[in-house]
Amino acid sequence: MTTVLPPALLTARESVDPVLRRAVAQLDPDTRRVCEYHFGWRGADGSPEGGGGKALRPAMVLLSAQSARPPGAPDQAVAAAAAVELVHNFSLLHDDVMDGDTSRRHRATAWTVFGRPAALLAGDALLSLATEVLLGSTSPHAAAAARSLSVTTRVLIAGQAADLDFEHRHDVTLDECLRMAHDKTAALLACAASIGALIAGAPQDVVFGLHTFGTELGMAFQLVDDLLGLWGDPEVTGKPVLSDLRARKKTVPVVHALNSGTTAGERLRELYARPEPLTEQQLREAAEMVHRAGSADWTRRECQRRLTAAADHLPRGPQDVTDALTELATFIVRRKL
Repeated sequence: MTTVLPPALLTARESVDPVLRRAVAQLDPDTRRVCEYHFGWRGADGSPEGGGGKALRPAMVLLSAQSARPPGAPDQAVAAAAAVELVHNFSLLHDDVMDGDTSRRHRATAWTVFGRPAALLAGDALLSLATEVLLGSTSPHAAAAARSLSVTTRVLIAGQAADLDFEHRHDVTLDECLRMAHDKTAALLACAASIGALIAGAPQDVVFGLHTFGTELGMAFQLVDDLLGLWGDPEVTGKPVLSDLRARKKTVPVVHALNSGTTAGERLRELYARPEPLTEQQLREAAEMVHRAGSADWTRRECQRRLTAAADHLPRGPQDVTDALTELATFIVRRKL
């Protein structure tokens, strides 16, 4: 069944894609080739392709900018949207290398095609371009927006570092795991939901409200991703079923189960402690233990709580903008459950 995309996503791709392409075109040929492949614009052989991401974060930025009264110039919001998308893809390139993921968006990951060093350099290049694009805006608030994005990137890196650290620990608490989820995912969504308003000169209370909205939405988004990492349809996720268990990731439902004090949680701990790779039967058993510990249900309830909190923190603004943000929030969570 074909998924109907919210209009905000389509508008964002049309607006931001040309800016992204112009930015990437400034790179040296070797790095540009990796980036163009990663974005889905070209195949591994350099032939044109029509791919690309969902433009979720750019859509948030553009809608955020429309909350300003009066709204800023369109080019200011588009520059911020492109910058956020560049940071997001910097993180994806690096994450794929560090996590050893071989598939993204139903294609081979860039590092498997061009090698780890080339993929890491491509990610570095995108991060550099993000600042360049943002500071190239005509907005008098561009420096403040650049600082917001820079701080967010630092938080995002801390989240990825924690995620890697968790792989070697058997004592990860639920609070630690939720903090990692915030840093790795929710922080950038919070930035996307507020940076458009910031660069457009919106009042501080509007920027803060949108940031909180994005934080709660980002947490809901990550919780859904964690569930998909256990039971998601490969056609939706682009990754094999039980992929997070196979990698023994310490995701929220897994950590909740490990700390549940239940028999199922203890069995899961035994499986995670095994030195050898888990068999397919053991992977299915591990997933069942997460269920029996009540952790899948808890994660779904927490996701709904976060989604409700996001709606509660959405500041009053133009009704069409509020409606579009609400539709986008519902789409990115509900479409995956």
